[in-house]
Amino acid sequence: MHKIFIVEDDPVIARLVAEQLERWGYEAVCARDFAHVLEEFVAAAPQLVLLDIRLPSYSGYHWCSQIRRVSRVPVIFLSSAADNLNQVMALSLGADDFIAKPFDLDLLLAKIQALLRRTYEFGGEGRLIQHRGAVLDLDSASLTYGGRRAELTKNEFGILRILMENRGRTVSREDLMSRLWQTDCYVDENTLTVNVARLRRKLEGLGLTDFILTKKGMGYLVE
Repeated sequence: MHKIFIVEDDPVIARLVAEQLERWGYEAVCARDFAHVLEEFVAAAPQLVLLDIRLPSYSGYHWCSQIRRVSRVPVIFLSSAADNLNQVMALSLGADDFIAKPFDLDLLLAKIQALLRRTYEFGGEGRLIQHRGAVLDLDSASLTYGGRRAELTKNEFGILRILMENRGRTVSREDLMSRLWQTDCYVDENTLTVNVARLRRKLEGLGLTDFILTKKGMGYLVE
């Protein structure tokens, strides 16, 4: 079941669209706090976003650009501000389609189905892990924080993924090594130390200091 994130401040429209999506077999999640749409997007981990332009706090343009910094998930704008300038602006910021209000629900369904099919028919669904404002993209093996992005090596990505999936718990060095190098029985412990050091430098380059803590004699921890 695909999950669709609806960012619409008109409760009547949001409810109507959500109800129709659920009738069509989708899972619908409506934004609640329009000052923290990105955080709700990451928490929901949707496969598609329906986004209005005129919103409280920040415009849909702002949230589209923020989403594009951390994800390639499809975005469809739904707006009554449907002049050419607004449509061009939306598409230039990374939106995939634009539907003018008032819209026909059958047209909306057709657009959603087509976009989901094009996006996910030959690939996996976008997956994200978020913690303390850092967003790890499991598909592109990249980390985004504060609008800045870092590409990770296979081992750096593996280490960070394990630690973020187990945030709040210490992961032993032995566990990390066995999960990262399952087929190699002769990995030197220094290999893990070097990879953690390189990963920490990349995190610090993004402004994430003390993101990975060392628990002496135990392992590593992301609090």
